[in-house]
Amino acid sequence: MPTSPAPLAERSLPLRERKKLRARRELVETALRLFLDRGFDETTLNDLTEAADVSLRTFFRMFPSKEAVALAAESELWDAYLEQFARYDIDGTVLDALRDTLVTTIANMGEDWTRRFLATRGLVARTPALRDHSDLTSITVQRRLVEILETKLDTDSRTDVRLRQLGEIALASWRCAAKNWIRDNPGPRGGKAKVARLAREVREAFDAIPACITLRP
Repeated sequence: MPTSPAPLAERSLPLRERKKLRARRELVETALRLFLDRGFDETTLNDLTEAADVSLRTFFRMFPSKEAVALAAESELWDAYLEQFARYDIDGTVLDALRDTLVTTIANMGEDWTRRFLATRGLVARTPALRDHSDLTSITVQRRLVEILETKLDTDSRTDVRLRQLGEIALASWRCAAKNWIRDNPGPRGGKAKVARLAREVREAFDAIPACITLRP
């Protein structure tokens, strides 16, 4: 699987950090290739570390589990989103801020991430253990979003249920958008058009929320 050139921000890092990032990226690519070729359950950690030419100790310095390396593309998105949202100055509605930061994050992820994410979702669809792990990741992201909101709004989500509801709504909108996008983009190849389409699907899912709330039979 080809990798894209390192972004400018990465090239500005110290050499030691750049080497760590490259090693991590190579491990992720190797893992994804093996999981797609052999199956996730059929690929052992020993198979993976041998193919990637790293020790088990090195592997566990980078990832806590085989599931985590398989879902690296998802984690990259959520880490970038949470960081973006934590820095965002909310000057309108919170829901708009959640939407706009997610759209911006997706637009900045790049074509190589799109390729890996599509391949990962195909793997998840046929691997129950990865589906469960992905669901748990979504719950964790939702909790972290609420924690950021508590800090930004100086409000306790235990007394203001709206914060927890916003976390639920944001992740539900993402899941709806991603499912529609994957359905219309079944192949594993990336591309600028696919990135733009995912961002558009997310925006449309968020924008549909008011109509959902007032929906009548």
